[in-house]
Amino acid sequence: MILSEEKQTHIAHVIIDGIWNDDLVEYSNEDEAIREAKRVVVEFVKKETALDDAVRQKIATLKKNVIEGTREYDLLYKKYYDEELNKKFR
Repeated sequence: MILSEEKQTHIAHVIIDGIWNDDLVEYSNEDEAIREAKRVVVEFVKKETALDDAVRQKIATLKKNVIEGTREYDLLYKKYYDEELNKKFR
């Protein structure tokens, strides 16, 4: 998934405004904070997309053809997603 510049900016503003409104931070340079939030959002989306691709590939290589949208697919997706996520954060 690729986020447009407009969506990146919107999400970054939601994050920055939210933590500022909750008095969690004080920004010395709001523009810099927005740039960093955008960078983090883009990096998160890249990692999430790679994780999703890995899980879908794992399901696709099963001997049994599991159809997306079925309960079985959803259960396998969750199981493999959790496994892949745990591999990344060990």
